[in-house]
Amino acid sequence: MADDLTSSMTAAKLKALCILNDLPTSGKKADLVERLLDSGLSRDELGLPSSRKSPLEEIGSEETLVLSLEDDETITPEREPGAKKQNPNTTKSEVLEAEILDADLVDFAEDAKKPKLIPKSATKVGVDSKHSEPTTLLEMIKKPQVTAGILALIILGAGGWYYFSAQLEPFTADQLRYGDEMSYTISDGDFMATEGFLDLVLDQIENEDDICKMRMLFEGVGDVSITDGGTNQLISQSSNDRIGAVSVRGGQGMSWLSVESVSSYDFDSFTLQRHLKSSIPGSNGCSEFPASVGGTAELTSSKWTELRDRANIGTKVDWKLNVEDSYQGTLMSYGVGGLFGDLEVISPGLSLLLQPVELQELLGNDFIDDGAVGYRLGWDWRVLGTEELGSTEMWKIVATNRDVQDYCLGSASMTLWVEEGNPWATRQTVDVVISGSDGNRQGCSTTSKLLGDYVLPEGELIMKHTFQKSSIKLGSKALEYGLSYDSRPLANELSPDDDEMNEWGLNGIHMPDGSTMRTHDLDTAMQCLDYFQSVASGATAALDDNGYIWRAVDTNLGLTTQWNASWIASDEAAGWVKFNVTGQASSDNCDFDSKGVYDESVSYNREFIPKVLNISNIETRLSDSNRFTDLSGTNGIFTSSGTYHPETRVGYLVVVPGSSINSILSNIGDATDGATTVDISREWNSNEWNNRFNLIADATDGRIVGWNYVQNT
Repeated sequence: MADDLTSSMTAAKLKALCILNDLPTSGKKADLVERLLDSGLSRDELGLPSSRKSPLEEIGSEETLVLSLEDDETITPEREPGAKKQNPNTTKSEVLEAEILDADLVDFAEDAKKPKLIPKSATKVGVDSKHSEPTTLLEMIKKPQVTAGILALIILGAGGWYYFSAQLEPFTADQLRYGDEMSYTISDGDFMATEGFLDLVLDQIENEDDICKMRMLFEGVGDVSITDGGTNQLISQSSNDRIGAVSVRGGQGMSWLSVESVSSYDFDSFTLQRHLKSSIPGSNGCSEFPASVGGTAELTSSKWTELRDRANIGTKVDWKLNVEDSYQGTLMSYGVGGLFGDLEVISPGLSLLLQPVELQELLGNDFIDDGAVGYRLGWDWRVLGTEELGSTEMWKIVATNRDVQDYCLGSASMTLWVEEGNPWATRQTVDVVISGSDGNRQGCSTTSKLLGDYVLPEGELIMKHTFQKSSIKLGSKALEYGLSYDSRPLANELSPDDDEMNEWGLNGIHMPDGSTMRTHDLDTAMQCLDYFQSVASGATAALDDNGYIWRAVDTNLGLTTQWNASWIASDEAAGWVKFNVTGQASSDNCDFDSKGVYDESVSYNREFIPKVLNISNIETRLSDSNRFTDLSGTNGIFTSSGTYHPETRVGYLVVVPGSSINSILSNIGDATDGATTVDISREWNSNEWNNRFNLIADATDGRIVGWNYVQNT
């Protein structure tokens, strides 16, 4: 239509008018207006601006609803020619109900104050001249019928508008903005781990008790936000177009622009229950009655997502725990991996369980409507319908992790209550059960069980909690992924040069060292085995017959360095030998300490030993304080001058896939090569704190996998 169809009425009111006039309710707002105009309603009734015609033309052309007084007691609505006629069989009560629902009390009162032009054709013949004037509002209200009509209008009309306005409209998830922040409560928190899963907790806390089961019950408050970075984050950029982004160093020490999301948790109610192994000789049972202690905990997790490729740069977790003793620390990981360890490698979507879900990350741009379904990041989700949360109607969504189920690792599900205008789930319940027990893997295929055995430790992991929004603050500038920026690291800056790589797996005995930062590197130390032919015959024989050192770690003893080297023979017999080195290798400077064998088999496979940087090259990269500021200083592994602190230990580990594991991995992706990592650790005391710093780097490219700093009293 040529006329302006922009109505001041809401879409809900227009739909209500369509229902009352037996018209379809589909289409956009303009379609509803046009449909109602065609049915005979006036522009004023539809909240449209007045036509540009003259008043006289408007009187002649519009279908105006007028009131004529037939007698002192009756007011009869009458339409101009062309208006829809009332069915004579319709009862008076039906007419009253239809008309009062079509009214708006505020508009009725306002219109009553305005004089209306009544065309001559609308004046009934034979009506007394004293009734040819419009009745005033006061006179109308004095009539009992009109008073009753107004009361019905208030009760039915207003209730009707509330009903139509309160219906939830489908929507797509809101995009996150820089500066978005939501606070929420945490309730019904329950985390339980047994056997191998205890490492998730006990790796951070030194404890001499023989614990077989641990359970944590917690409640508190949380906060999730998107950092709004300032111009100080864009020093390397030629413009401020990417303002909001945050500059961060990756595992290679290079600088990237990223979106920083921060989640904080304050558990003011925290109970730790510990079950100890049975003290009965020969029993592996776990006590039914736990030792319980209360405390508090705080945790802040920062995650950086690269601006262009949306890759995970890293995650940093700062935590404090007060339960009997005080513990605190920082855990930094680069790339995939987190609380769930290898499970997150298989299904990175598990990280969604740890904070209110970012809806667009889970649902993408799919429409949130009754019955809608989808799959994303390993999660199958389905909209169950609407449900009232407090006094607000919300969409309810259930999501289950397909990867955990398909790989027969257990079950993981969450239920979300979502509303338009909130980029996160307003309420979220989580229920996770991960188990390495065959008793919980009935009906699983042999391959799935083998994969579970490879990924899962023995035991069980259970996690349950509920998040619910308490307040929200929205930012202004939307996140923009997929954008390039100045000084973005190039591929050739991240990969080592070919001439730096060492292919020792074909016929070498150990990973090349070449360090100048340590007194006795591995290259020097391994010469001592020439003097241990009698006391360490198993090790020397294995290395003479195409065996190799798959694990080695040193300990600085001042003028002496102690090495612990683990060997494997071509027939997969494996053991270890510990010895001391002082000065250059000789019968006088090489001192045998002890030896042993491994009961568990270790895989032998030279073919899968990857090319690596030598240890010296990795040390040079990590000691650069401009790249890795957290690794140097009083609480790091390097001093401010770039040397090792004297308590520091350095080692490496080679892992090659065995035939059975390799076949499992080929079922979920390409069979991978082996891996070689360099690990550096330090332990020391400062004031009342005991300190530990551990770091792991990938020897194939020098990238840090992660580091962990823990303090306890």
